[in-house]
Amino acid sequence: MTARVGVITFPGSLDDRDAARAVRRAGAEAVPLWHSDTSLAGVDAVILPGGFSYGDYLRCGAIARFAPVMTELVAAAGAGLPVLGICNGFQILCEARLLPGALTRNAGRRFISKPVALRVESTATAWTSGYREGELITAVLKSGEGSYVASAPVLAALAAGDGGQVVLRYAGTNANGSADAIAGVANAAGNVVGLMPHPEHAIDELTGPGTDGLGFFTSVLRTLAAA
Repeated sequence: MTARVGVITFPGSLDDRDAARAVRRAGAEAVPLWHSDTSLAGVDAVILPGGFSYGDYLRCGAIARFAPVMTELVAAAGAGLPVLGICNGFQILCEARLLPGALTRNAGRRFISKPVALRVESTATAWTSGYREGELITAVLKSGEGSYVASAPVLAALAAGDGGQVVLRYAGTNANGSADAIAGVANAAGNVVGLMPHPEHAIDELTGPGTDGLGFFTSVLRTLAAA
C-alpha cells in the first residue's frame, strides 16, 4: 500500500509543490493539506514546507502555529506521526513547541541562498534513517532568519547527544551563525524533525545540487514500512 504524505500549505508557502514533488519522487502519494483544515486526512506523515507563512508578520511561524490544522498536527505528532518542517516549517515547529529552540536573523543580517555542506549527526529519526552518521551531504540554504538559538541548558542537552536530537550540522562554513553550527534538530522521540536547509531542492541532478536530499523522503517511507 502506497504511503500518503501530507504537505501543508499556509498563506505564503512557496515550497509546498517542491515538497510534494520530492514525496512523489521518493515513491509516496503527496496529499495537499490546507492551513484551515481540521483533519489530517488520515495521512501517514506530514511535511511543513518552506516559505513565508502569513507573510512572516509578527515573527516567523508565530501566526501559523495557531492555524486550525496545527491543532491536529500537534496531537498527531505527540502520538508518533512523522513530521518534517523545512525552513519556515522548522520555525513553525519551534513556535508550536514541538521542537526546542528558535530561529533568528542570520549572522550579518543578510538573506542567504546557496548550496551548503551538511554533516548528518543522527540517523535515529524517522527522516534520516537512510543516511550514515557522519555522512556529508549537500542541500540548499535559502533563508533570512535561519540562525538556530536555544538556551544554554537546551544546547548542553543537545550537545550531550540526548536522544540524538541534533540531526544536522553545517560542515565547514556556518553560514547563518547558528549555535553549535546546528542545521536541524529532532524531538526526543525522533518522529519530528526540523531543518533549515531545503532537502527538496536536492533531489534531482538536473535541477538541484545533486540528489543528497532525497534520503529524507525515502527514509520516512522506510520507517513507515517497518512500523
